[in-house]
Amino acid sequence: MSEHLEAYYGLPEEVKFCKRCVISNQRPSSVVEFKNRGTEKKPTIEFDEEGVCSACTFADMKEKVIDWKTREEELIELCNRHRSKDGGYDCIVPGSGGKDSAFTAHILKYKYGMNPLTVTWAPHKYTEIGWHNFQNWIHSGLDNILYTPNGKLHRLLTRLAFENLVHPFQPFIIGQRLIGPRFSGLYRIPLVFYGENQAEYGNNIKENDRPTMAPSFFETTRDLDSLFLGGVSARDLISQYQVDPRDLNPYLPIDGNVLREVGTEVHYLGYYLKWDPQECYYYASEHTGFQVNVERTEGSYSKYSSIDDRIDPLHYYTTFIKFGIGRATYDAAQEVRNQKITREEAVALVKRYDAEFPAKYFHEILEYMGITEERFWEVIDKARSPHLWEQVNGEWRLRHHVY
Repeated sequence: MSEHLEAYYGLPEEVKFCKRCVISNQRPSSVVEFKNRGTEKKPTIEFDEEGVCSACTFADMKEKVIDWKTREEELIELCNRHRSKDGGYDCIVPGSGGKDSAFTAHILKYKYGMNPLTVTWAPHKYTEIGWHNFQNWIHSGLDNILYTPNGKLHRLLTRLAFENLVHPFQPFIIGQRLIGPRFSGLYRIPLVFYGENQAEYGNNIKENDRPTMAPSFFETTRDLDSLFLGGVSARDLISQYQVDPRDLNPYLPIDGNVLREVGTEVHYLGYYLKWDPQECYYYASEHTGFQVNVERTEGSYSKYSSIDDRIDPLHYYTTFIKFGIGRATYDAAQEVRNQKITREEAVALVKRYDAEFPAKYFHEILEYMGITEERFWEVIDKARSPHLWEQVNGEWRLRHHVY
């Protein structure tokens, strides 16, 4: 009888890899981050009876089922309903000036005649190329508000998110999700556009049937005992960490009554236009001056995806530790689905890059979070699920590989 190995985070005990791409059934779905206490069972990507993941199934639907001409007509109708008649802003586009938000804002303005206000939740620590692309985005003809949260609190929440959830990117994700609808309420601009729905990559496939983001991601009642940041309740942040309640405001969900009064609608442009990250890159490069990095991203082979924040490589390394899938897996899986590379090429790329440690900004991010290298490895090694990891001659190794 084989040894029973505990699976942390409520992950499937049997590890499977998609027959079409390289993603595994350990891939977590998006969750409402301000409800994340670290104790909940992780929802994960679904596989069908033939061993194909839901993201690949949806990729087939994009090619064979969805009528993109009709979808674009729906977009034009939506824009016509909201387009400003007096030159004011008529939609909000959150983003950093990366390839996806650059594509979204620019095409809405220059092809569909909208007048977007772009809003940016600042990265933890800008990279040089990230700041350069952000500036190019604005200078391509777009107005922008750069929102930078309280640095002292943001660093605290990043440390707590790492230590309690092994999820140092959480404070950014929360801000990124909230900033669009928040500015919709503040400026009374009903229409908000994000890029693609994360369901394209493996969340519940039925979420792709709706053009809008579920309100649960950005609005709820502000009960300090049921709202969690960095795995700590908002009330405990105030009482135990001496956080000023006023400073929590940017991280707390939005009053739904305000949004309903404004008529806020948070749409995914990827519902209306066939989304392809590499094609977004080509468009952004041509129209907004977006530039790739001069070197490939640690943990992967690409040079253009998620390159604006120095904490990005560490974020993907923590997904490798917790779920056994790293940045190369995420990049290669979507490129197989978009028919940019073959599965065989993807497997080779995962084998070569997935386990690479993000050394470039490592010590800078440790200093940012205020933790030692010893504490870092203590948290990392404690997060390794026994069903995924084993120690061989004192070294940690994954039990399961796509190759």
